Amino acid sequence: MNYPTIFESNISSLALLGRGKVRDIYAVDDANLLIVTTDRLSAFDVVFPDPVPGKGAVLTAVANFWFGKLAHVIPNQLTGIDPESVVNGEAEREQVRGRSIVVRRLKPLPIEAVARGFLIGSGWKDYQASGAICGIALPAGLQLAQALPEAIFTPATKAEMGDHDENISYAAVEKMIGSELAKQVRDVTLRLYREAAAFARVRGILIADTKFEFGQDASGRLFLIDEILTPDSSRFWPAEQYQVGISPPSFDKQIVRDYLETLGWNKQPPAPRLPAEIIAKTAEKYREAMSKLTGTCDI
Repeated sequence: MNYPTIFESNISSLALLGRGKVRDIYAVDDANLLIVTTDRLSAFDVVFPDPVPGKGAVLTAVANFWFGKLAHVIPNQLTGIDPESVVNGEAEREQVRGRSIVVRRLKPLPIEAVARGFLIGSGWKDYQASGAICGIALPAGLQLAQALPEAIFTPATKAEMGDHDENISYAAVEKMIGSELAKQVRDVTLRLYREAAAFARVRGILIADTKFEFGQDASGRLFLIDEILTPDSSRFWPAEQYQVGISPPSFDKQIVRDYLETLGWNKQPPAPRLPAEIIAKTAEKYREAMSKLTGTCDI
């Protein structure tokens, strides 16, 4: 199914609450929000002027797939309300179709809950500097992209738009949200990761790391929110190309990152324009990830 490419939604029938790097958030009523996943692309925490066709629909479909598969682990934000039913007119329905969800209004926790199963990215940099990630000591002599002895919980701060998330210790999380809630978040994060990683491996994808976000209702009950286990929130590697010691290719915007590294760009706004072939290759990688994980991709 072909969806229109949307850089920025315009739902005039609902109050706009904010725009993130990728998602636009609207108020439906006191209990629910409409989240529209646009085709915006961000890299190095900067939003680019060129959208990636189909990206928003792919992210929505993949996240919804995982929400359904992992619903037995923890309740999630989904309400089951049809997004097209909360907007007015065909023009607005076209904007939300296939790329939107209606979710509960919940209070987000102030941390990113990151699970790592492989040594890569900022975790690799931390390990090289200290032999640990977020205060978790690891065996000496591990190589780039090597599988960790077991998955670890490596939380991070939530950065404002344009800033970078920073890894923090588990003790810092306990200070921020309390020891009981910190333990619950850690345990749920690791269980979600382990179950998802086992499923994805069978489908030919290694989940090197991923981030989850959580929120609470008025009674303090914990919910899984935002997006989960998508190419935007995770590092997906093709299992058949994986080798210890090198950074494997990814089913995500790594194509964009690699291109940007050739430009001498200072990674500050404004972002440069992207060539059409880079955009097309990125769109194809997102679709390939969806196809491998869900068994279908008609986007």
